[in-house]
Amino acid sequence: MRTQYPAKILLAWGEAITGNVALRDWLIKNDYPELGLFCFALRNKQEARDWLMKNGHPHLMAIITGIEGDKSALSWLEQNGMTVLKHVALAGDGNEEDLDWLMKNGHKELAVIGHKMHLVKRKMDQEFGDYHKMAKD
Repeated sequence: MRTQYPAKILLAWGEAITGNVALRDWLIKNDYPELGLFCFALRNKQEARDWLMKNGHPHLMAIITGIEGDKSALSWLEQNGMTVLKHVALAGDGNEEDLDWLMKNGHKELAVIGHKMHLVKRKMDQEFGDYHKMAKD
């Protein structure tokens, strides 16, 4: 279970999260498939969520489900020594205090990534509630 990445990979991941398809695909093809597939899982693609769990990346799924309000996922991160990732999930859920915690504790790249996750999830929530985008029967 890999939890540490070079800064340039974190930068690419952040861009992939916000929709840079070329970087997402580059991550998948260049030894970081978990980060590329995370982008799909964040957008509720079940196949990607299953892949993360089956391939040794439950911590990445815990970030996503933590963003979605799953308290047990947040507890799991904490209990497994991944407090920083717990703060990423909470920042991804829009918690400013956790965003500040990441910044103050030397995790600026992860703070940016958490914020980008929040923007993606907020956009998804807005689109879900937009009756103009709902399927017509």
